[in-house]
Order: sequence, then C-alpha cells, then structure tokens
Amino acid sequence: MRWLITLLVIIITFNFFSAEIIGASFPNPDSTHTSDQLIVKKITFSGNKTTRERIIQRELLFSEGDTIPVSDFGEIIKQSRNNLVNTSLFNFVTIDTIPVENDSSQYFINIDFIERWYIWPVPILEIADRNFNEWVKKMDWSRLNYGLYLTWNNFRGRREKLIIYARFGYDEKYNLTYVIPYINKKQTWGMGFSGGFSQNHEIAYNSFDWGSDDNNWKPEGNEEFYYKSEHSYPRKEYFAYAETYYRKGIHNISWFRLGYTNLLVADTVLKLNPDYSYGNTTKNQFLSFYYQYRRDYRDFKQYPLTGYYFDVELDKKGLGFFNEPQVNSLSIKANYRKFFQIKGRFYYAVGLAGKVSPFWHQPYYYQQGLGYNRDFVRGYEYYVVDAQHYGIWKNNLKFELVPMRVMNFNFIPTEKFSKLYYAFYLNIYADFGYAVDNRNNVYNPLSNEILTGFGVGLDFVTYYDFVVRFEYSINKMGESGFFIHFMPSI
Repeated sequence: MRWLITLLVIIITFNFFSAEIIGASFPNPDSTHTSDQLIVKKITFSGNKTTRERIIQRELLFSEGDTIPVSDFGEIIKQSRNNLVNTSLFNFVTIDTIPVENDSSQYFINIDFIERWYIWPVPILEIADRNFNEWVKKMDWSRLNYGLYLTWNNFRGRREKLIIYARFGYDEKYNLTYVIPYINKKQTWGMGFSGGFSQNHEIAYNSFDWGSDDNNWKPEGNEEFYYKSEHSYPRKEYFAYAETYYRKGIHNISWFRLGYTNLLVADTVLKLNPDYSYGNTTKNQFLSFYYQYRRDYRDFKQYPLTGYYFDVELDKKGLGFFNEPQVNSLSIKANYRKFFQIKGRFYYAVGLAGKVSPFWHQPYYYQQGLGYNRDFVRGYEYYVVDAQHYGIWKNNLKFELVPMRVMNFNFIPTEKFSKLYYAFYLNIYADFGYAVDNRNNVYNPLSNEILTGFGVGLDFVTYYDFVVRFEYSINKMGESGFFIHFMPSI
C-alpha cells in the first residue's frame, strides 16, 4: 500500500499548482424569454480545420431552424457536446449559445474545436503477453514487439481511417486497413476492408495446471504453456475481411463482417496438443461471420462516469465452404455496463459480461475464456481460465480525487498538444467470475468455481484516450499484488 500513499501525496500536492478546472456547465436560457420554446437561428463552427462540417452535424441533436423546449435546451447542448467528444476527433469541444438581441427566444450557437493530431507514424514497442503484469512477472525482453504503423485518422476530414501496420519481434503482423464511416447521403451506412498475415516464433499451445507428483492439481496453475522455434514459425495466419455497419441515430450501431482465415501450424504443435486445431491438422481454412449490435449512452466513452452501454455479438467461424476438416465454432457474447453518480464526487459502476459456446468441441485455438483483454477477475492477472462459457460481475465505487483539469504548455507551438486535460479517481472494487469448462476441467482447477477479487486503485485519465490504472488486488486464494492496466476496468 506504500505505493498508493506516495501517489496520493504527489497528486494532492500537484493539484494545488494546477490550472483551471474544466467545468461541466451548459447554457441556461435567458430568464426573460417570453416563450417556452427556443429557436436555433444559426449554427457556426470554428477550429475545425480538417473535419468536414457534415461530419460534425451528424453528431448534433439540433439543426438550424429547430424549435426546442426550454426545459430540454441545456441537456440537448450537453449531449451534443458529448457526442462530438466521443468521435475521438477532438481534444476539446466548446459550445457557446448567444441569444439574439431583442429576442431571447432565438439563439446563435457557435461550436469551437481543438482538433487532435490525426497522422501518427508511430514506432511500435509493445509487450506480447496478455497484459503488462504477466510480462513483468517474466521480464523476458525477447517477448516484445517492435516496428512501425501509420495511422491516418480523420482521413480527408471525413472520419475515415487508413492504417498501414508492420510489426516485428515476438508477434509479427503486417496488414492494411481502410474504414469509410459513411457511404450514403444520410450518413447511416459505412464499410471497411482489411487484409494481412501474422506469424510467430513462439506460441501458447495449451493452458493447464502443472500437477504435483501425487497428481493433486494445485490452484496456482492455470498457466499458458509455450512452444518456441528460433528458425521457423510454429504458426502462420493469413486473413482478410470486409465489413459494413449501420448507425441509426446517435447511440445504436450494427456491425456485419465477413472474413477469411488460413491457419497454418507446425507438426510439433499438434504433437504437444492434438486438440490445437480442428481435425488435428496443420491447416484450417475457413470463412467467418461476425455480427455485433451496440447501444451506447455513456457520457464519455474514454472514461465514463454516467450512462450505460450494452452490446451483443455473434462470432461464427466455419461456414462450410472448404473441405475437411470442417471448422465449426460459434460463440455468443454480451456486455452490459451501468455508470451512476451517487452524490457529489462519488460514482458507482457495475459491469456484467458473459459468453456461451453452443458447440462443445472447440479446439484450443478457437476457445477463449477468462484472462484475456477486459474479461478477467481482478487479482487473477497471472492466470487464464479457458472455458466454453463464462460470466463476470464487476463493481467499482469511485471518488473523483482530482476533477478534470486543464494545463497549458505555452512552449509547445500547436494546440493539438499544448493544451492537456487530466483527472484522478480513487477506487475500491469487487469482482466475481465463473467459467464453465466441461472438457479439460481436471487440468483447469480454477474453472467451475466462483472466482473473487477485491482491491483499491487509482486511475489517471488524460487526452488522446489515455487511461492508466494502478491497482492493489487480493484474490480468493489470498494472493495479492500490484497491477497496472491501460483501459477502464468497466
């Protein structure tokens, strides 16, 4: 806990010398107006040097000439600003409302932007493990990825994205991606394309507990086991996909993706795990279909404090177009997250996630349980619990230690980087999870039982969607540790 106390002292001290706080104030109509309706007379934009106005207008809940009830005016302005911030195109968005002289029922609205830096030719230096804490445990410098990727966000000012990716090191990957958010006049349909290949000198071929001599499996197992070849690639994967999505209104979106995958694995991998791929063969070739429906009412998707989020996704690998072995994998997953303001600077968040796989036979490559991406119980960062089905329940009580503030670095010539916002949040949390494994549960002792994790943490949030979480967690086995993560917990 010494690390947490030290951080708190630094933050509180730093807070006294910080610049202005970002207020959450939004316009209230002039109390002298004589009507219960307000009219948007004119909308103007400033600061959008790259972004097209029609992209901005797509996120607004009002248009020129609209008549808005007085009681809804402030909330509509606030939600429109949130929508613009959530596009990840801007660092700052300010909406000013100005009543028309001699007519308080009509308003001019000006929206001012500080755009982000959109072209990122960035060197790649990243860890290859499931999370940062797993890499720190091993401290193996060969398990690093390096290379270069060019990301051009807001390409042509139309919110398009172009990605050229070349990654070397532990996990090699090369791909080209192009996303067009809107292809019709109503700006409801979009599409994207991607293709490339990846290859690895070392791969995880199984996950299980390392048993003791008397065959009593120990709960401190559930580890990944690796096979490495210095002179060849145990696994290669070629892939391509085309996708389209439909965005109705502001908060609802549906994704449809059709993909192709050609998986190639070495004979040695199949000897170590005969159930690594379908048919115990070195080649699995298949088409896949992916669908996701998303409903997003979070205030700020980077680090939400109020609102809710829901999604459901279906992932079907194997559509029957190729010869034996027939790949036949299906998973259905859902997420629900709710964010509340309790009172003042206290907030609460709850997250529920679950996955079911109706087809029982899922080789190791196609199966993924707890321990990957966001789906893990805090305190179990060093473990994987592969399973056919799982569920997670996360709870967070949050205190706004340092409200969102702005700092200006005048020596930096561009506003894209010279104006920085940040905030700190203190957390206590409790997570619960359950993974159902009916195939390898003898070697998977953390499956088929309730997993619990508790702890305290400190979150740092700043611009360009950057989040760092410092956490101290305890799991049901009494193990404790300090962990670092780079995304919101819920």
